[in-house]
Amino acid sequence: MLAVAIREFGSPEGLALIDRTAPVPAAGQVLIATEAIGVGGVDAVIRSGALAAYGFEKGHIPGSEVAGAVIAAGDDVDTSWIGQRVWAFTGLGGGYAEQAIASVEEIVPLPAGLSAVDAVTLGSSGVVAHFGLSHARFAPGESVLVRGAAGSIGIMTVQLAARGGAGAVAVTTSSLQRGERLRALGATHVLDRSGDGGRHAPAGYDVVIDVVAGPDLPSFLAMLNPNGRMVVVGAVGGQPPADFGTTMMAAFRKSTSFATFSADTVAAPDRRAVRTGQFAAASRGELRTVVHEVLPLEQAVSAHYKMDAGEVFGRIVLTP
Repeated sequence: MLAVAIREFGSPEGLALIDRTAPVPAAGQVLIATEAIGVGGVDAVIRSGALAAYGFEKGHIPGSEVAGAVIAAGDDVDTSWIGQRVWAFTGLGGGYAEQAIASVEEIVPLPAGLSAVDAVTLGSSGVVAHFGLSHARFAPGESVLVRGAAGSIGIMTVQLAARGGAGAVAVTTSSLQRGERLRALGATHVLDRSGDGGRHAPAGYDVVIDVVAGPDLPSFLAMLNPNGRMVVVGAVGGQPPADFGTTMMAAFRKSTSFATFSADTVAAPDRRAVRTGQFAAASRGELRTVVHEVLPLEQAVSAHYKMDAGEVFGRIVLTP
């Protein structure tokens, strides 16, 4: 089968199309013939070499979510899964391939009205957005700022906050054009990347959901209202300054809170229940998936260049 592997860490040119033996599902696993493969921010971070200390080595196949048909099952897996169309989480790798392995606990059947492309646009991002807002204890009527709203996680957070009755949904983005697209998804205020939205923007926010982190994180901490909560759900901008907590201490009397959130801390049945509901909502048109571009698997290098350049609005999807 064909797959894309990291030949050299660094630029997207380090990705290479390879031919390798198809994997065999072990006990508790299924083998999926992929129809669509999501390209995520974590894929680009792994490819860059920034996470090499966590054990990623040359030859690693990126990709954490795929959709397609189950074609084989390992021991202890109900054979009725074979032939079903599913979304699957493959872990931190293995997805950029014509066939991918996933634990049976990490697959969700697809409703008839949902395409494989839409499934990998929503599958991971929707869960992070849902539980990220929950982690922030978001309540109807509160103001929400989504930092880095043009990616798939940000887009879903905007929609869920708006559907959840937010009093205001502000977004940071790189252009007015992107801002207008986010307004169509539920945003009420458009800010630039620094968080400046002019005199009509809210003076502060009850909840900040941050996909970016990076060196500018402290300035967004300073935008929290009294009792405000910031939750970092991604770090596409890198690590924040080591002393970012001094911003909170300087505003001690505001009683603000800071947290990180990873979907790894949510039980698999809970993740599956939320995905099932979101897939159904998307198939009914109640949630909108935003696909930037669909590219063939062999154009993974191009996909990563677009990611690195910040060109992507929504999700890039690869197809074998």
